[in-house]
Amino acid sequence: MTHDPIDPFTPAVELAAAVRRKEVSPVEVAECYLARMDELDPRLNAFCHRADHDVRKAASAAADAVVRAASAEDLPPFHGVPLPIKDLVDVAGWPTTHGSAGADRAPAAASDPIVRRFVDAGFVLLGKTTTSEFGTVSFTESEALGISRNPWDPDRTPGGSSSGAGVAVASGMAPLAHAADGGGSIRVPASCTGLVGLKPTRGRVTNATVDSEGLATHGVLTRSVADSAAALDVLARHDPAAWWSPPTPSRSFTDALTTAPPRGLRIGVLVDPPLDGLNVDPACAAAVDTTLRTLESVGHHLVDVPLPLPGTDELVTAFTTIWNVGGAGVALADPDRVEPHNRALREAARALDSWAYAEGVQRTQRLSRRIVEAFVSGYDLLVTPTMSCLPPPVGFWRTGAADDPMTPLLKSYPLAVFTSLFNVTGQPAISVPVHHDAATGLPVGVQLVAAPWREDLLLQVSRTLELAHPWIDRRPTVG
Repeated sequence: MTHDPIDPFTPAVELAAAVRRKEVSPVEVAECYLARMDELDPRLNAFCHRADHDVRKAASAAADAVVRAASAEDLPPFHGVPLPIKDLVDVAGWPTTHGSAGADRAPAAASDPIVRRFVDAGFVLLGKTTTSEFGTVSFTESEALGISRNPWDPDRTPGGSSSGAGVAVASGMAPLAHAADGGGSIRVPASCTGLVGLKPTRGRVTNATVDSEGLATHGVLTRSVADSAAALDVLARHDPAAWWSPPTPSRSFTDALTTAPPRGLRIGVLVDPPLDGLNVDPACAAAVDTTLRTLESVGHHLVDVPLPLPGTDELVTAFTTIWNVGGAGVALADPDRVEPHNRALREAARALDSWAYAEGVQRTQRLSRRIVEAFVSGYDLLVTPTMSCLPPPVGFWRTGAADDPMTPLLKSYPLAVFTSLFNVTGQPAISVPVHHDAATGLPVGVQLVAAPWREDLLLQVSRTLELAHPWIDRRPTVG
């Protein structure tokens, strides 16, 4: 039987449905994406580890399972759908570089729980995607993994630290991709590459350990709100071995999209960066304006209630106290090959004694409580730019780096200034690509933030925006 070639930009839930209906084989799906990787990755650098033999073996096993299944309902929700893993977590038999030239490259003995959850959901693991070293900056341009480039303009960054994940999905090298977010690393590449990027509530999605005192969490980058909802359904499972994990939600996030969207929400707006000295690009402000007009048109109303935002010094101190230890626990074969900015972060962390660190974590928790309590009483939803700038040119961080090793982190502030605040508070936040900059042709995301545990509300409102400003068929220059 012959059929039309697979469109590599097909949403993951549609690919999974086609596999269950036996309209396409998992082997054909895998070969489609492996061919895209062959064609595009030499220029864009999304993948840092390919294991094509493993991919083909898993796809073949998935195809056999389709034949043996008594009914389509016996197959897991994403059976036969390829998904790459960000190179900050372990996949059994594959190396984990953490984006570092100094990392131990021995194959991992076992997969992390987040990876096992993806496999249990039926995904075929498609390799590993690039990340900045230890995920500490918002771009990937490293000695270990090279330069990852934006498919909308290869001379610009795709954002980070889930750089390769964003590149892979935006260019059609993967239907969706695992990502992780400690300061914006799902939402920043989503904005840079025109994707949907949801950071779940702190504790909603667990892994082997609580990363960065709960600043960091796991999720996916997708092209559609439906894919993000369905992926969260397989990730948001109660984990009795985790330090904290809520019950599995009683209603699926996919089901939330089928109910009537809420009306009359209180919408707050934050367009001034929480850090002094930063400006917002007009294209990023335009994304907010577009979003607000759309939300008002469907019956929501704006409220002028200020958040009790901390001062610049207080916010930076709260964030960096925890961020400085982001590379802790990574096995290094050659510490001297760690990048200068991460060596500086390590030195700063080691200069802080455990008593001072514990006090800093407590101050951060009090700061978070102050903001979340005000948010819940004042808003149902907050709208901000995802980033304060358009995707910067490749190499933008190099100026001044020779004199100050912290330059790469400082140059990340305009990309992550709006996102990192909600890693501190732990609230769910999503970036959706409602706007395109006419001058550059680049996508521009807007960030929506909800109260803790209200991912359902974020997904419902994001679906409203997706219907009003369809982005699913927008495709980048490369690919």
